[in-house]
Amino acid sequence: MADPTPSPTPLPVFDDLRAESDELDVLVAELSQDRWTLPTPAPGWTVAHQIAHLAWTDHSALVAVTDAEGFRALVEKALAAPDSFVDEGAEEGAKLPPAELLARWRDGRTALGRALRAAPAGARFPWYGPPMSAASMATARLMETWAHGLDIADALGVTGAATDRIRHIARLGVRTRDFAFSVHGLPAPAAPFRVELISPAGERWAYGPEDASQRVTGPALDFCLLVTQRANRADLALRAAGPDADRWLDIAQAFAGPPGAGRPAQGEGTP
Repeated sequence: MADPTPSPTPLPVFDDLRAESDELDVLVAELSQDRWTLPTPAPGWTVAHQIAHLAWTDHSALVAVTDAEGFRALVEKALAAPDSFVDEGAEEGAKLPPAELLARWRDGRTALGRALRAAPAGARFPWYGPPMSAASMATARLMETWAHGLDIADALGVTGAATDRIRHIARLGVRTRDFAFSVHGLPAPAAPFRVELISPAGERWAYGPEDASQRVTGPALDFCLLVTQRANRADLALRAAGPDADRWLDIAQAFAGPPGAGRPAQGEGTP
């Protein structure tokens, strides 16, 4: 049985999730009605769809953390329409007036943040994939907020500066190596990889044994763009040493679900 005492020291990922969400909020808070309908790089999704998806997923996460029985009902609904339930959630929210959608997203993410901080130490919560700890849930929400925020920024023609908050996404990308192979029907490499990344602030982030023969190196931002499928490998300054590492960079994904189509390389179509 999990220790009922909440963690005495909130994990940095909770603060980073809030900061990432607040930064995106600033980007959309003052948008005019017509800009909420701008198309984003996700086919069929407008800016409103992107925020609606974040609000919908935050709500699902909140239910998972606070109401296990209620979350089982959400899973049953997803299993009944596995190819459409995510899009349906975004579509429903996108129909709301922008002010109402924005309020829903704000209220939901605030409630989720409180629930994650109050979670008992060692607790694990159900999800559409394997159960997750509070920190893992926050990491997944940060990844989605960052990635969908990039889609929105692309639609608005805005280029923001990357921050070292992406360290959580980089770590998740490394940890989901075997998952990426499995969703492509491939056996996971037996040997560990060495991943060495340079953070936006110029720090060196390293994962895996120093003497590993399979290696990935490059900017942390590029690695995060790759594992969230927000850029094509051909447009990124990532390098692989070893055939397994090279294959991984072709299929990497840190998000749950089937492999996505990814983005075309620049010059091969609209990203």
